[in-house]
Parts: sequence; C-alpha cells; structure tokens
Amino acid sequence: MNTLKSFAAAAALAAPLIGQAQATDRTAGGTLADYRRAYAARQQFSNSKVLQWPRDVRWIDSTDAFHYTMETADGRRYVLGHAADGTTQTFDREEAWREAIARLRPGSGARRDRPRAGRDEGPGRKRRRHWMEVDEERDLRVVPSPDNRWEAYVQDHNVVLHEKGKPYTQCRQLTTDGTIGEYYSNRLSFSPDGRYLLACRRVPVEKRYVYYVESSPADQLQPYLHKQEYAKPGDKLPQRYPVIIDLQTGKRVEADRTQIDNQYDLGNFAWLPNSAEVTMSYNRRGHQLYRVLAMSAATGALRTVVEERAGTFVNYSRLYRHDLADGERMLWMSERDNWNHLYLVNIRKGRVERQLTRGAWCVREVVSVDEPNGRIVFTASGMNRGEDPYNVHYYAIGLDGRNLVCLTPGEGHHRAVFSPGRRYLVDTYSMPDRAPVTELRSAADGRLIRRLAEADISRLTAQGWRAPERFVAKGRDGKTDMYGLIYRPSNFDPSSSYPIIEYIYAGPGSAYVPKEFNAYSWWATSLAELGFIVVQVDGMGTSWRGKAFEEVCYKNLKDAGLPDHMAWIKAACARYAYMDSTRVGIFGCSAGGQESTTAVLLHGDFYKAAYSACGCHDNRMDKIWWNEQWMGWPVDSSYVACSNVANAHLLKRPLMLLVGELDDNVDPASTMQVANALVKANKDFELVVIPGAHHTMGEDYGEHKRYDFFVRHLMGKTPPAWDDVPNP
Repeated sequence: MNTLKSFAAAAALAAPLIGQAQATDRTAGGTLADYRRAYAARQQFSNSKVLQWPRDVRWIDSTDAFHYTMETADGRRYVLGHAADGTTQTFDREEAWREAIARLRPGSGARRDRPRAGRDEGPGRKRRRHWMEVDEERDLRVVPSPDNRWEAYVQDHNVVLHEKGKPYTQCRQLTTDGTIGEYYSNRLSFSPDGRYLLACRRVPVEKRYVYYVESSPADQLQPYLHKQEYAKPGDKLPQRYPVIIDLQTGKRVEADRTQIDNQYDLGNFAWLPNSAEVTMSYNRRGHQLYRVLAMSAATGALRTVVEERAGTFVNYSRLYRHDLADGERMLWMSERDNWNHLYLVNIRKGRVERQLTRGAWCVREVVSVDEPNGRIVFTASGMNRGEDPYNVHYYAIGLDGRNLVCLTPGEGHHRAVFSPGRRYLVDTYSMPDRAPVTELRSAADGRLIRRLAEADISRLTAQGWRAPERFVAKGRDGKTDMYGLIYRPSNFDPSSSYPIIEYIYAGPGSAYVPKEFNAYSWWATSLAELGFIVVQVDGMGTSWRGKAFEEVCYKNLKDAGLPDHMAWIKAACARYAYMDSTRVGIFGCSAGGQESTTAVLLHGDFYKAAYSACGCHDNRMDKIWWNEQWMGWPVDSSYVACSNVANAHLLKRPLMLLVGELDDNVDPASTMQVANALVKANKDFELVVIPGAHHTMGEDYGEHKRYDFFVRHLMGKTPPAWDDVPNP
C-alpha cells in the first residue's frame, strides 16, 4: 500500500487514479511471468495450431473443381475437390497435388502449377504515386475511337483528333480555349457510335503538402526530408466541367455549371449504349447531395437519373451502381429508408422502378449480377433473426425482387468462394468463440452438398486458450443492444480482481468488433495475459445498424460511441464481480488514437488511463475525405469542439501519446499539437516518437511501452526490467 501511495504522489494526479479494489490482495498480474506468457502467446495461441481448417480455397479456372490446404494431426494435407459429385482427394505431397490440379486445367495437359516469378523493376524504377496524390490529368493519354480509326488526346491544354496512319501535322484541333488555369483533362471518351467525344475542362488548385523528417535513414547519416501531397478539410478542390463535341459537325455543348457547382467530385463518366447521353456521378461538397446525372450529347442538358439527399451526410463510399446491358436500367444501393438496400432504377425515366430488398437489415456488398438469369448474389447482415446482427451471410434474389434465398444458413459470420460459373460455393463460417466450419453448397438454392471440414482447436485449448465471450448489453438509451467481446487471460481466476482495458476503433464507416474465429488477437490476447480483462464494443456512430445509428457521429466525432461503451462495460461489471469498473483504461490507433484521448479528456471519471497512437486528434489537421464526410463542410465550430487540442486542458488522467515520425496517413503534427497544448496547460503526460515508423500502433517497442503503461497506472505495479522480458 505504501508503494501505491508513493507512486500516486509522484504522478501528482489531480484525481484519484486507483480504486480501492486495486489495493486488495485479489489483484494479480504484471509480473515477469505474466510478461513472458504474454509474449509467448503470439506463437502459443496461433491459428497455425488449428487443425482441419481449409485455407486458401480456390477454384480451378473455369471448372467445377477446387483445392485448398489444411493442417492435420499428421501434418499438412493438400485437398482437391469436385463440386459436381462432392468428392475430394487428399494428397500428402504438394507436388502430386499440383500435378493433379494441372491436369484439370482446360488444355493444360500435364502443365505444372509453378509460382510466377516476381517482376524486378531494377534500379531507377518509377516512383510510386502515393494514395493521397491527386492525378492532375495532364499526362499524354491517347484514346482510340471505337472503330480504331481515330485517336484523341490533349496537347497544349486542348483536345486534338488524329486519324491513324496520317501525319501528326494534319491533326484536327477540336478546342482552342484550354489554358494553364483551365485546361482539358486527358480523360477523354468516345461515344459507342464514335460520333461524339466527351471531354472535361479542369480547374486545378494549389496543393497542400506536409513534410516529414526521417531522422535515421538506413542509407545515409544525415536526416532526409519527405514531402507529401495532403489535402485537408476546407482546402480548395479541383473542378471538372463536361464538354461534348460532335465530331461530324464540330458543334460543342457544355454542361450548366450551376447544376454541378462546388464539387467534391465529378466522375464515373459512362456513355449510354445509344450514344445519346453520358452519365456521371456528382458529389457536392459537404456530402449532403449525391446525384447520378445524364448529359445530352445533342444539347448538353443535364437531368437527374437518381438522387440521394441527407441533412447529415450521404455515405457515398457505400453507394453502388451497376448498369444493365439494356442501357435502360441500373442497380443502385442506397440508405434512403435508413437501411442499406438495393433498388432498380430506370435510367431513361430517372426514377426508381422498384425496391429489390427491404427490411431492418443491411445489404453489405453485391457479389455478382447474372442478367441472363435475372439474379443478384449479395451479402447482408441482420436478416437472420436470433443471430448477432453483424454476422454476414450470402443471399440471392431476382431482379424482380422475388425469390430471396439464403445461400449460407449456418449461424455465424460467413466467407464464401464461388465457382467460376456461379453454380457452387465453398463457405467457411465461424464466430469468435466457435471454430470454423467449411461446407460445399449449391449456389442455386444454398443446398448442402457436403460438409468439408470442422476445425479442431484441441491443441489450443490444451495450452490454456480461452475463447473471448460474446457479450450483449444495452447502450446509452437503455433500449438498443450493443455487441462486444470480453477477453480473459488463460490463467483466469474468478476470485481475483481485474482491471479493464478497452481497445477502441469507433470510426464511422464500418463496424469493428471481430465476428470471426481468430486464435490470437493482436489487440487483446497478450494484453489479457498480463492480468487484464480486455474488451471491445461497437457503439452508436458506427455502421451496419441503420443510418440513424451511424449518424450519431455527424459533426460529433468526440462522441465516439463512448456513452454506449461505458454503459456496456458497466453492465459487464455488474454481471462479473471480478471486473473492476474503477480501473478502466483505453487504447487505440488513428481514429482510435483520437477516441482514446477523448475518453480521458471528456470522460476521465470513468476512463483512468489512455494510450493513443497516431491519433487524428484535430479533424482540421487530418485528410480531407475522412473528416469532411463525417464532420461536414465548411469547417465550423464543431471541428473545434471535437478537437483534443482544444480540450487538452481537461486532462486529469495518465496519457501516453505515440506517433511514427513518418506517418503518411495522419499528419504527425496532429499528435505534436496535442503535446504542445498539454505542455502549455502544464499537464503531465508521456510522448513516444518511433523513428522511421509510419502509421502504427507502436510496433514491438510501442507495444512494450503500452504494457508497462497500463501495468503502472491500472495495477499500480512496477513493470519488470526490459532486459528481463523476452525480445519479440
């Protein structure tokens, strides 16, 4: 007890850090033996220890044969399956298996399935474009006409047409008004009949860059300065304005700019088969209006094919469009009735013909569209009542919205691999506490042809492995179920008292609590072995529970679902007396780094310590697309209210900030500005910078720092010396 008092005094915390439960003899963990067990768990509780689990399932070319590998008690086995009759062959030797596969490939004879050699680009290879770098559409890009007689390209900011085989001096100049400040984009497109050419006038903007100093490069002594394109919320964006040129008459029509003003993006240009119109997607800045538009080749007039509006945000990354071959209709995915569903839209009439799926559940992805048979295969969650609503299943439905069938009925989260002709599927399903099952099924109706394997986890359980518990409790409103996981150490003792650590990533756009079997969680397993109970839960503000559930995040990322998380943790503590609600820590990376710091700033009465890696702590400092999607445009006071920089003065709990000096995802200055605000507010905290690291939870070094941080601040113990702990 004296040790704890001395530690608390040294920390000089403004509020009590460790509850009375910690001072009892029931608290265990944090010893050298616990650290050694935590690091050993990486190998001890590995998926490689799971037997009878088919891996890397693949179909053979256009056949109905498939193959996979599988670990067994007698070593690795190689399996070749035949869907038509459900039979399988098992091989002891990989070479014999590959020869059998080669014989099944059409026209292959006895060709062996050899691995392909990697391409060596050699010295002086071209620099790869960073994913944040915007293509200015200036490079030479020659576009051939449908009959391959003509080619179009941009030269000196303008569009020219060249007849193949003739001198380039005879090129036909199609435009003359392109300038360096408003030039023609190289994204040109001929109409299917070759009569028209679509072009876009592009208005560029000055780009923003961030800079990183690589302190310790491997190939030189002196530091290296990196420069990276990086648009942030509120920055100006380039604009595109469509122009259609009649190649027979030379007439040019332009779209009305007022109908496509203030673009976040204008793209996905596609000609209709009759060459009368070209369609495009228009995403207005602020993400509250998204339209598919059609532009007349004859007049330039724009009309709306389909429109999505929201008072909060349209989640444009979730929209899906598939044009049917008739050119008259398209499949569309929308959350317009609160749930993500499929619609059939009449392109010519510009209206929804019918809603194909409906109900309090979400379509997740369209897998295939079989137009000749009028059938769509898709994944969805929340349809199978009585299950975790996040579990993904595969379904089929007709283009007329009839004959809905579940192709993967087993309870759990599913991943299926379909045969090339879509006649069969190999389905693997599991849950965090239930080992994988793999089945061969008919893709026509989901009929079970054969159960291929049931995974054997006896090797894991023999070494003390404990499955996480799926735990459900009400959220902030006292009505809505929140779904999460509870991880316990392998030496769990219900008579002990355990501090709790929450792993958080609650960024909107998806859900994050694992739904599949995984023997080792990088965020939970080893941490639990130290003597903690680790939890993870999806609260409001995340996805796949309806749009209203997700919209809690709008202009409110500081919410992070934390009120739901706290209610869920309190419910778990009420059920399990060994979970100590007075000692709750939290950690996360990226959006989770922002959220974990927010937890101790705004909810320090509940969360007693936070480890935050590479956090986007101020949404004005982070990349444009993520933050304007959820926080809106223009940048307003809500950005300030959600800023950990603005709220840094509220810190009363231990906080460790970690950042990679070369983080090219979240500007490292975001973390440093929080540190600066904490220094100015005279707050005690820890800062760890990992040289040479990019966007990271902390790598092995940071993981060890995280372990020690929580052992000190939630257990009140001195961690073992680093030299005594195994080096991972």
